[in-house]
Amino acid sequence: MDTYRDGRKQATDAAEAIRGALAGLGLPERVWGSVRPMVTHSGKPYVHLGMVVRADVAEKIAEAMRTATST
Repeated sequence: MDTYRDGRKQATDAAEAIRGALAGLGLPERVWGSVRPMVTHSGKPYVHLGMVVRADVAEKIAEAMRTATST
């Protein structure tokens, strides 16, 4: 049970970080509202992005990622 609980916390924290980053880019909730934490039965944490974004939004996300990795 501890493994699942730890995985759930990690997945929840990561999902909140992604939602916050997308909101910080000025993207509306309809873009990041479907981001959800997921945990496998064995406790492995995942984040389901579950979104389809317009090409201009994808470009904005990609630029933010490139900027983050170059600093």
